[in-house]
Amino acid sequence: MRKNIYQIIILILLISAACTGQSGNKVENHWPHAGVTYEIFIQSFYDTDGDGIGDIKGVIKKLDHVKELGANAIWFMPIMPSPSYHKYDVTDYKDVHPDYGTLDEFKELIKEAHKRDVKIVIDMIINHTSNEHPWFLESQKSRDNPYRDFYVWAQKDTIADYINKKTITLDSDNIQQWHDPGFGEDFYYGFFYGGMPDLNFDNPNVREEIYDIGRFWLEEVGVDGFRLDAAKHIFPDDRPEDNHEFWREFREKMEAVKPDVYLVGEVYDMKEIVAPYLPGLPALFNFDFHYTLLESYEKEDGMILAKKQKEVLDFYQDITDEFIDATFSSNHDQPRLLNSLNENPRKLKQAINILMTMPGAPFLYYGEEIGMLGKKPDEYIREPYLWDIEANDKGRATWIEPRYSMDETVTPLAIQKSMSTSYFNHYREIINLRNSNRALALGKLELYEGSLAKPLMAYFRIHEDQNVFVVHNLSDIEQKLEIPDGYDQILFHYGGAGTDNKSIYLPAYSSIVIEK
Repeated sequence: MRKNIYQIIILILLISAACTGQSGNKVENHWPHAGVTYEIFIQSFYDTDGDGIGDIKGVIKKLDHVKELGANAIWFMPIMPSPSYHKYDVTDYKDVHPDYGTLDEFKELIKEAHKRDVKIVIDMIINHTSNEHPWFLESQKSRDNPYRDFYVWAQKDTIADYINKKTITLDSDNIQQWHDPGFGEDFYYGFFYGGMPDLNFDNPNVREEIYDIGRFWLEEVGVDGFRLDAAKHIFPDDRPEDNHEFWREFREKMEAVKPDVYLVGEVYDMKEIVAPYLPGLPALFNFDFHYTLLESYEKEDGMILAKKQKEVLDFYQDITDEFIDATFSSNHDQPRLLNSLNENPRKLKQAINILMTMPGAPFLYYGEEIGMLGKKPDEYIREPYLWDIEANDKGRATWIEPRYSMDETVTPLAIQKSMSTSYFNHYREIINLRNSNRALALGKLELYEGSLAKPLMAYFRIHEDQNVFVVHNLSDIEQKLEIPDGYDQILFHYGGAGTDNKSIYLPAYSSIVIEK
């Protein structure tokens, strides 16, 4: 009997430990406003049927990995039928790609994710379709076809000055937007490339189709929200007000179905262009965060990022106080973070420290938590996840021969779990700290105003009666800093950082978090 009582006590202690962070606070789910979202490319995640392609059942099998990491939601890159590997050119908006599984399996995935308190967000690609979509195939048949006006068509002589334009934008290296289908004198518009013809949102029938698609995924399938691809390009760049108005209408239609629907937009531009989208897209990706983080390391100038983040947040606050700042350190379009940081392990661990101690709702790209590698072209940034050593990895996808992430270059997850200093265990620790400290998750950002060595990044996070001071050394030379008055409880330290009397000492690429 006594033995059973001891076992119960131990079990209670273990449960309590699992529910509290390093600071002793309870782990909380702050999604969507400040929670952590994990981005997954199903094709490369986990393969359960041996065809070399990751699948929905594989994600279900690995949901506990997402939960263990500390993520509150999953964003899936495109899952709908498509002729391409990346699936950003949709042929059917109300199904999943057969390589991935069935719609019923996806509904089961949502059910299992929700059991674990993990939300599901899917990529919604509505700026364009595939040129193999039934709508586009119909639109090509004649100028009188009912679907002709679903796309943007023009006679060759009316667009002669635009056919061979040589403009490259931040989010597209396509140098030609008007495309010849190979017959007649009519061209069609495709911002990204000829295989992705743009839909015509001046046509109310197109808008109604899109709203119906959104309702389908929210009502019938049960997703929690959408990541809206290419949100800046619904209308041409010289019609930004029309873009803003469309997204306000889209939000209204989706909230009528699901009042708490999560909408995060990809508006790849500077804050002045991004901010006016907030009334329609309450969450927007912060591209400035990604690029300024890398710039801070290149210049060994710590406060560049802290000042930029403060500037962006204050700018958005002037427009609305109901915005979600979707921060990220890498994604499926940029080289893997470890490559961008010169394959320096200390920098990679510190970069996640920065992301998780800054304001915002951070996104993590699958595989970053095990230090996966990858460079352009894009398919090599999206290589298969390494769950175990190759000989034991029954679920490793094989759809592509990897160039960068292999057993020889990346330690698989199964091995990292047993290594106290592994990337995975580091990611899990810092995410847990964020999830268990309301100041780090929800607090406002205040910059350190005292004298500071150039490589140091120092800021306060303040929420109600919680005050936290965060410092990072972005150089390979040890730095020192005087401890602000009243800050005496170390919540987290990395890279040998610590305190000595009244000073904080920060070895190369180290971080420290101190609470008041």
